[in-house]
Amino acid sequence: MTDIKDNSEHYLISTVSKRSGVKAELVRAWERRYQAVAPTRTAGGHRVYTDLDIARLKLLNQATRDGHSISRIARYSLDELRKLLQAEEAFAPANHPLPPSGSDSKALAEAYVRKCYAEVTAFDARTLESLFENAIVELGIQNFIEDLLDPLLILIGERWKSGELRPVHEHMASSIIRSLTYILRNNTPCSPAAPRMVVTTPLGQLHELGALLAAIIAELKGWKVTYLGPNLPAEEIAAAVKFTDAAAVTISISFSTDDHVVQKELRRLRKLLGYEIAMIVGGRAAPYYETVLNEVGVVKIASLAHFRRYLDEVAQQKDKIPVQETAV
Repeated sequence: MTDIKDNSEHYLISTVSKRSGVKAELVRAWERRYQAVAPTRTAGGHRVYTDLDIARLKLLNQATRDGHSISRIARYSLDELRKLLQAEEAFAPANHPLPPSGSDSKALAEAYVRKCYAEVTAFDARTLESLFENAIVELGIQNFIEDLLDPLLILIGERWKSGELRPVHEHMASSIIRSLTYILRNNTPCSPAAPRMVVTTPLGQLHELGALLAAIIAELKGWKVTYLGPNLPAEEIAAAVKFTDAAAVTISISFSTDDHVVQKELRRLRKLLGYEIAMIVGGRAAPYYETVLNEVGVVKIASLAHFRRYLDEVAQQKDKIPVQETAV
């Protein structure tokens, strides 16, 4: 990187994020992983950036939206970035295209699913991570989760069951997604009146990714979420609901077994919570437990998009949270 820093002004990362259009967590990720910018620090240890840093981030943001990998262009100079974008504009419409929406966004997400799956099969973690980071910028967080991650994880799970992938492929992809959650999490403070939710997986369910993504979706919808991680007994989940004064608990079930532990835990949790607290259950293995889910009276969620729509319905009902099953 050949740019000379301009020391006339210095800005904290919150200002840099607003002016560049790059989320603060993503600025830190690009800085740490790819040295895209090199801020100085105050005596108190705070990162400070210059106008040139902001200019670089704006150009990098635009370039990644155009499909360039951040790992390849992170150390380009300002002139190199401008030339890269100018060369593309010569073959593009006069007006820079707006971020995709509707069917265009769906098509872009589907293309990303294909590319990401190819990198999973190739076991190329670095390229997969770069694709994820670019997709977050291009699609936005909600579409990234619902239209890319959700179908990708379903596809990986199906191919794992059929023997086309090994468990290690799923573990590799899941590990990268977890490493990006600090970018995806909503850092905006919740309203004091925001409804509260506990999110976890029941005893014996060790795979937490579905629960983690559900927690992020709920945060984006303005809920105050307490995420507990995986594999908790009903008594501990109920205690967390009590400590946080939660109005709902969301449970993710990723794998089915024949040991009746999940059925027992769901019945126990409903007994401990009573029917004033909404129990929301989803995950790829949830349909396997249809009988007990109907018995204890839960909100059954078919997908993360469905979960988001349910939370929208709750908001429209002025925070009255139904505890009965909702139609898919």
